[in-house]
Amino acid sequence: MTADLEYEYWDEDIETLCQSKAEELRLVGYEYVTSKDVWECISHKYEKDGIPPLHRLVNDILSLKATGFMNYMTLSALRGSTFE
Repeated sequence: MTADLEYEYWDEDIETLCQSKAEELRLVGYEYVTSKDVWECISHKYEKDGIPPLHRLVNDILSLKATGFMNYMTLSALRGSTFE
């Protein structure tokens, strides 16, 4: 399997995981969370080193807590980031 083809599979799987995590966060009261918001929160950690191996990425998404997500959103808002 080529790296590009492998990345396409990852992309679909990661999107599904982010959607699942967004649904979980909506269930606990964060009703406007999207999969894009989850991905931005998770991928923010990888800006310097690049995307990690798939197992680490999956673990980071599945272990994301509501407090960690809200801390990221708050800090992003304070820095002036926009969420579209």
